[in-house]
Amino acid sequence: MKISSWNINGLRAIYKKGFLDWLKKEKAEIICLQETKAHQDQLPEDILNIPGFFSYFSHPEKKGYSGVALFTKEKPLKISYNFKKAFDSEGRLIKAEYKKFTLYNVYFPNGKASPQRLEYKMAFYESFLKEIISERKKGNEVIFCGDVNTAHKEIDLSRAKANEKNSGFLPQERDWIDKVINSGFIDTFRIFNSKAENYTWWDLKTRARERNIGWRIDYFFISENLKKQLKSATINNRAMGSDHCPISIKLNF
Repeated sequence: MKISSWNINGLRAIYKKGFLDWLKKEKAEIICLQETKAHQDQLPEDILNIPGFFSYFSHPEKKGYSGVALFTKEKPLKISYNFKKAFDSEGRLIKAEYKKFTLYNVYFPNGKASPQRLEYKMAFYESFLKEIISERKKGNEVIFCGDVNTAHKEIDLSRAKANEKNSGFLPQERDWIDKVINSGFIDTFRIFNSKAENYTWWDLKTRARERNIGWRIDYFFISENLKKQLKSATINNRAMGSDHCPISIKLNF
């Protein structure tokens, strides 16, 4: 089974750049998208009803902002959009429960705009960690993916020293990823690749992608009880159309 995740920075925008062609070539059983920036009534019919896929969308109250989408060949046993009242209005999460695992597709908040948004981001982080720990305690296998909006280690961004005081690489944000790992979750990409210069986001304004001046802020995490099923974890930095690139994992299911 292949699961792919991509912050597409606008579903309507990437639709015009050949998104459906990419989806066909990706050959994934599950596609998770973040930052869709669209309500369902704003989307074309061939996005809402892709042949062979069940489609689910979560959008915020505010139009043109945030949002996540899930396209899945296997119909989940249950779909949830509610996470915690304080966070539900921003449309940042879809939880899909399958027979063999529970999947969270998440667009985590960005903390750069203000101290208040950083506080919101950290509160979201802590609540989400409690959620996945609770899910594990039920005996369920857990996968979560998406734009986490934080680079974990110095190896995960081009200019670590210059960004030590910027949201996205603050000690408390990086410590949260440590907590995730210490709670029994695996950063799948680092199982297979320990090298630098593997990024998933580049600043469009400075044409950073051409120089590979980037950040690895998009992740697939799995609970440790899925480690034996994990076959691969990749970053597809050749896929264009967004300031992020897709990532994927393959599991023996």
